[in-house]
This record gives sequence, structure tokens and C-alpha cells, in this order.
Amino acid sequence: MARYFDVHPENPQKRAIGQVVDLVREGGLIAYPTDSCFALGCQLGNRDGIERIRTIRQLDDRHHFTLVCQDFAQLGQFVHISNAVFRSIKAATPGSYTFILPATKEVPRRLLHPKKKTVGVRIPDHVVAQALVAELGEPMLSSTLLLPDHDEPMTQGWEIKEELDNQLDAVIDSGEAGTEPTTVIDFSEDFPEVVRRGAGDPTPFE
Repeated sequence: MARYFDVHPENPQKRAIGQVVDLVREGGLIAYPTDSCFALGCQLGNRDGIERIRTIRQLDDRHHFTLVCQDFAQLGQFVHISNAVFRSIKAATPGSYTFILPATKEVPRRLLHPKKKTVGVRIPDHVVAQALVAELGEPMLSSTLLLPDHDEPMTQGWEIKEELDNQLDAVIDSGEAGTEPTTVIDFSEDFPEVVRRGAGDPTPFE
């Protein structure tokens, strides 16, 4: 059964955040809110967590997982980014965007796109998501919580707890989350390609 944490959306309780991060460090898989919609998250090197995400979402090996980062200092350890691309991304973050970029050697191979050797990264504009990655001290490996038989992501913590109770270790509820996944911009070739239109305005990248 998943533990249920009711967390304040603007002043997240340190104790609750600490308890969730302890679960993540122990190999747990969590559902947590972001500025776009709920996400599934686990620690970067958690093989079992990755497989559990693949199972829940029925994903193949071409799926881009996302590293949810606290800031650019953290993001820069995991992806190669040119000055021009850096300026474009910096203007749009924090925000509801995922950027696909060439990965550094810090990223485990099993997380990379098999042909492109790329990974998704983002810096969310969400107090609770930021508190989690700050406490964790490294990016959270994440994927949008969109179930294969659903047209839209679930927006309520209690609903996620009910549906995925036996497949998760924790659900964080801090009020209703957004209904749209992030806008995905592929910068793997050094110029922007809008791969998915979502919560972030794609106009600056078109």
C-alpha cells in the first residue's frame, strides 16, 4: 500500500518531504505533483523503479525518461548544452517544459534513447517538486503519470492512491495538479524541434 502525504502547496512540511525522500532513497516509487501534472518518480540508479514505471505506463525502450532537476547547476552535470541552447532554455525555465539533450556519462545507459543517447531534463516551477529534489540532492528520475487507458493525466492525489495503491510506495497530494503534460522540445541537434505541445507555450521554440 502507498503511504499518503498531504503536503502544503506553498510551505511544504519539512518532515513530510524528508519522509518521502527517505522512501525514494530506499528504492521507492512515488507519485508527486509538478507545474504540469502528476509524475512518477524514483532515484536515478533505481533499476526496479524504472521497470515499475515502464510497467505502469506500458512504455517501450524508446521512451525518454526525464531528469527533474533543481537548477541549472544540477542540470549541467547530466546533459551537454551549448551556449546558444543554454540561453534558449534559461529564458523558459523554471517552467512546464521538458528539453531533450545529449546526455553526459553521469546518466545511466538504460535511461538513454537507444539510438540518440539523449535524455529529457526539466526544472519545474512547483514548490513541492522543488522541495523534493532539493532534499534528494540529485535529479529525480521521472515520467508523466499518464496511464495507458486514460486520455488525460490524473489530477487528484486521492484518485492516484485509489488506482495505483499496490504499485506505488507514496503519493504526495498538495491540491489539484495541472491536466497537461509538459511541452517537449528536442535540442539534440542544437536547434529546437517541438515534439509535444503541452502546458508550456511552444511559441518561443517554433
